[in-house]
Amino acid sequence: MERHELAATRRGIADKYRQVAVSPAGLFRYPTGEESARTLGYPAALVAGIPPAVRDRFVGVGNPFALGPIGAGDAVLDLGCGAGFDALVAAQLVGPTGRVVGIDLSPEMLAVASAAVAETPYAWVSFRQGEVEALPFPDTSFDVVLSNGVLNLVPDKPRAVREIYRVLRPGGHLQACDIGLVGDEPPPDKAPWSD
Repeated sequence: MERHELAATRRGIADKYRQVAVSPAGLFRYPTGEESARTLGYPAALVAGIPPAVRDRFVGVGNPFALGPIGAGDAVLDLGCGAGFDALVAAQLVGPTGRVVGIDLSPEMLAVASAAVAETPYAWVSFRQGEVEALPFPDTSFDVVLSNGVLNLVPDKPRAVREIYRVLRPGGHLQACDIGLVGDEPPPDKAPWSD
């Protein structure tokens, strides 16, 4: 992908998620919000431990927690954390002996996530601005990396995968849910971030 195409892609994603930070209503072709999370199999008790502003902005496409265990004391990285829904689920699973970090491109989504975590007892959760293709963490920093509908938006997927595996500890794992394209590539004005 050319540099100008990469910049345009990132701008499109940033513009869409600036809107999601206000409300995801009408921006996606799939269900969003708390009801969507419950339909995807998130346990009600974990969903209840998340502030309403985050539950309302859930736009995940699956349930990465259904793909493997996350336990007390684990270090978890949530890629494209958005408003922090999956990071706050992970916080409940890892407990105070663990650590959860969410990264996202969107300062607006990170503002929602940071405000929400301040309403919780989950002091072991933090949020940072960053790109999946250039993770701002040392090698072998995490036991689990989560991705929920994010990798399809990453322009340089091979680089992103290398970065994910760089920050995973030996024996660590990626738990990712995503959407994919079947058929021809849509024209640029119909790309997933331009709905």
